Amino acid sequence: MKNTILTLFAIIGFTTTGNAQDAKEIVTKAENNIHGLSSISDMTIQIIRPSWTRAMSVKAWTKGEDYSLMVVTAPAKDAGTVFLKRVKEIWNWLPSIERTVKLPPSMMAQSWMGTDFTNDDLVKASSRIDDYTHKLAGDSVIAGRKCWKIEMIPLPEAAVVWSKVNMWIDQKDYLELRIEFYDEDNKLVNVLQGSDIKNMGGRTMPSKLEMIPAGKQGQETEIIYNSIIFNKAIGDDVFTTENMKKAK
Repeated sequence: MKNTILTLFAIIGFTTTGNAQDAKEIVTKAENNIHGLSSISDMTIQIIRPSWTRAMSVKAWTKGEDYSLMVVTAPAKDAGTVFLKRVKEIWNWLPSIERTVKLPPSMMAQSWMGTDFTNDDLVKASSRIDDYTHKLAGDSVIAGRKCWKIEMIPLPEAAVVWSKVNMWIDQKDYLELRIEFYDEDNKLVNVLQGSDIKNMGGRTMPSKLEMIPAGKQGQETEIIYNSIIFNKAIGDDVFTTENMKKAK
């Protein structure tokens, strides 16, 4: 009897560990699908409010998880504003005052350029792969696609914005179709939805992302990918504070 109970506990333990590992592998594949080894993208970001809208044009370079650079190219008043991520450091170049500012971790939860995305969302200071535990939490269907629901809880030592993140990942193409972000009171703050699935840069991916704040009717921010190139060689010199002043 004792041996039977021990065997059952061993099976349960193995299954739990296996599910956690499977969930992390799913998130890793999904993240790799949208980033590749590197990427160069051109995006339109539209801020939508009940009484007005505002659009920005942004160009972005990424290399793995550790390096990214984003430059605002329009409108004129914001053009030349640059955000740089180097491993865990985040830098901002402000052309209006010709200053490079290092962003402290406390600013990661703040709005990025007045949008509904946080600084962390856009520059990805935290890692969905390395900074969270991952657990399969069931299946769902979104836009006719069967998805895994994965619950992500931050590791105790991780400097992350959210207390919990739920992700729905398409089981066929590993597309991130819905992400829910929760605060320290376990209250839903934002929902990110991926749609308009297209072949871009040789990959199947949502070409439109909508960040929708909970409880704020008529308010959202859209990111529309106009073009993207994956796995093109990008030199490390692109991701330097010196390059921020001339990026465009």
